[in-house]
Amino acid sequence: MEQPIAVTRQSFDDWMIPVYAPADFILVRGEGSQVWDQQGKSYIDFAGGIAVNALGHAHPQVLAALVEQAGKLWHLGNGYTNEPVLRLAKQLIDATFADKVFFCNSGAEANEAALKLARKHALDSGNREKNQIVAFNNAFHGRTLFTVSAGGQPKYSQDFAPLPGGITHTPFNDLAAAEQVINDHTCAVIVEPIQGEGGVVPAQPQFLQGLRELCDRHGALLIFDEVQTGVGRTGSLYAYMNYGVVPDVLTTAKALGGGFPIGAMITTDKLAKTLGVGTHGTTYGGNPLAAAVAGVVFSLINTPEVLDGVRQRLEWFIAGLTEINLQYPIFSEIRGAGLLIGCVLNPEYAGRAKQLTQLANEEGVIALIAGPDVVRFTPSLIIPEQDVKEGLARFARAVARICS
Repeated sequence: MEQPIAVTRQSFDDWMIPVYAPADFILVRGEGSQVWDQQGKSYIDFAGGIAVNALGHAHPQVLAALVEQAGKLWHLGNGYTNEPVLRLAKQLIDATFADKVFFCNSGAEANEAALKLARKHALDSGNREKNQIVAFNNAFHGRTLFTVSAGGQPKYSQDFAPLPGGITHTPFNDLAAAEQVINDHTCAVIVEPIQGEGGVVPAQPQFLQGLRELCDRHGALLIFDEVQTGVGRTGSLYAYMNYGVVPDVLTTAKALGGGFPIGAMITTDKLAKTLGVGTHGTTYGGNPLAAAVAGVVFSLINTPEVLDGVRQRLEWFIAGLTEINLQYPIFSEIRGAGLLIGCVLNPEYAGRAKQLTQLANEEGVIALIAGPDVVRFTPSLIIPEQDVKEGLARFARAVARICS
């Protein structure tokens, strides 16, 4: 057997299309909430693969599920169904408002399916002019042309014009503004219960409740993008459960597979009839490997112990971050829900979130940004207290450096 090709960080610049600017080290191993690079340096993982690794790295039960399924059946295509995908569908249905599930491979694909369903549902109702989609400024819904157009961040879409039309953006958390644009031509309103990429900004309860009422009044579908907030991230299984608002369609991905790519759109029986045989599809969606892994991830997270533990871990983070902020007043606000945490930089440090995360890397902790002014943490939902304390100690050293 040939020796594997030797790779360094320079290999990325030499061989990869440069749509990313990864850190200057290569991670090679992970266990729990710790990862190690090629040189053996350890890092505490507060990023969780961008809210994906909800049970950390190499969780033994998840690993066992993958290995077991790998010895049975990898892929079929959707001319045939399989046992793991049917069991996972039933888990999602039993745990949520939904009656039916469509599986795909990512959050963007789940949102694409949801928006297509909304357009077709309106068309099937006989109103050819009911095709307008309302979305919100600073939203993020994915990178396909349709979903990047629905996202409210022109920096991600402006270079790819002409963009799909019929999408109106309005300020987040501004119900009066939404009321001005939602009308009888609106087929769907798509919203994140907490804007993740847009700065970790929670929706106000009255805002989501008002959107529900407006959608009911005008016969529009309310789509909750729970790609980042779903599967325990906020301390509830899905964030809609915190708001007393039930959407018509919900999208989920990221943590659903715990690191294995999978996404899903869930909805009601009535709306599911919109997408008949041949109207939509995907080669890999519902893959037995992904579904087997996701089934175990979902069952482990959907327990009182893990969900209550998320709220406990938030307290650990808030206490530690507050202590850091007392010593180095760098944050104007710490916001979010559960283990989706946004630390907003004071105006004097505006635009330096990326620099702070790079310094954190040097100190041995991995964090994220949510725009130029917000440091974001989305760690494992079961991160041990010792890792939280050690990670925050390392992060404090990075804060000290940027404040010096």
